[in-house]
Amino acid sequence: MKNPHHQGHAQASAGRLPEWLTSDNMHHQWLLLAACFWVIFMFMVASKFITLTFKDPDGGESLVSVLEVAGDNSGIHGAPGLALPFENWGSSPEPQSGGRCVFSSAYSAKQEFLFLTTTPDESKLSEEKHFPEEMKPTGKTPSDSRLVQPLVYMERLALIRNVCRDEALRNLSHTSISKFVLDRIFVCDKHKILFCQTPKVGNTQWKKVLIVLNGAFPSIEEIPENVVHDHEKNGLPRLSSFSDTEIQKRLETYFKFFIVRDPFERLISAFKDKFVHNPRFEPWYRHEIAPGIIRKYRRNRTETRGIQFEDFVRYLGDPNHRWLDLQFGDHIIHWMTFVELCAPCEITYSVVGHHETLEDDAPYILKEAGIDHLVSYPTIPPGITVYNKTKVEHYFLGISKRDIRRLYARFEGDFKLFGYQKPDFLLN
Repeated sequence: MKNPHHQGHAQASAGRLPEWLTSDNMHHQWLLLAACFWVIFMFMVASKFITLTFKDPDGGESLVSVLEVAGDNSGIHGAPGLALPFENWGSSPEPQSGGRCVFSSAYSAKQEFLFLTTTPDESKLSEEKHFPEEMKPTGKTPSDSRLVQPLVYMERLALIRNVCRDEALRNLSHTSISKFVLDRIFVCDKHKILFCQTPKVGNTQWKKVLIVLNGAFPSIEEIPENVVHDHEKNGLPRLSSFSDTEIQKRLETYFKFFIVRDPFERLISAFKDKFVHNPRFEPWYRHEIAPGIIRKYRRNRTETRGIQFEDFVRYLGDPNHRWLDLQFGDHIIHWMTFVELCAPCEITYSVVGHHETLEDDAPYILKEAGIDHLVSYPTIPPGITVYNKTKVEHYFLGISKRDIRRLYARFEGDFKLFGYQKPDFLLN
């Protein structure tokens, strides 16, 4: 007969696992859990170098390089509201309607930003997209959704701000917003535009653009040349014609721009236009202004030729030129500095265009002003805006270094404000 005590002990032992088996089982469970964490960790690391290629409905193929899968996926940096569809990702994604989805590994381990690039579909390269008139970009979208300006235009404005803060150049970069300056600024109230006139930089063509916008003529081609500069007929009001309150309001709220050019090349253009060719028949330049410059600044008093470029340079470089300027009146605007004409340190301009890059700057200005769908800048003859160093050297040949340095000293503010290179080939 079996002992009841031993029988109960055997039954209890049968219902309980051995200690070595329990310990081994727990060890396997911890290993499995650690392996799971390792897989998850490796996936997170690998996700930093995963790229997604997809086709949009327009046929463009885009490549998105993803930096943080585990991070915030509410939108792309720089493109708020554009969410990446992480919930649709998988090990072998299915094609979605309108395109295909492909995963591939990225080989660069130094990616620090999120890039979105577009590769157009070759089958649609020849197709031209047409937008409804009301959908065309005008440049006057609200500030929170406005497209970032191209870097070059932002750099120009930043340079002006920096030079304006340079106390050493204050006398060359600052001027008061006088009636003389306000007389140079033309107004287009209909489209809220202010244009500061800077002669010898394609100024006439910009006047034509504003004349059309103000409704005086239906197109640029229909504007008679003798009307463009006749301020009683061209329909262009000057900012000086408004009250102080209205002037301030327009300066604060309107789109404002002007054009600049290499200062020395602009002076050559002014000299040729007013004293050599004089195409608009303005006799006062040859018969009144030129004799006044010759009497004071010609070195060789026996010289009987008309005004020479050397006379012109000596006049402009004279620190005491202003008394003669007063005699000449507003005719001197063709060779005054951009600072004196437009007060760039006192007026915050929206865009400053350069004559040398007018082929790009003119369309950009029209777009930013919101008028690119209403008018076009007249065709620019090839090569006419390119800086001509050979011409500059030719005109300054024979002029003393002292006179050239004095001329540069007067126009140094223009060179610095607008990023033009110091003409060392003339000064040294």
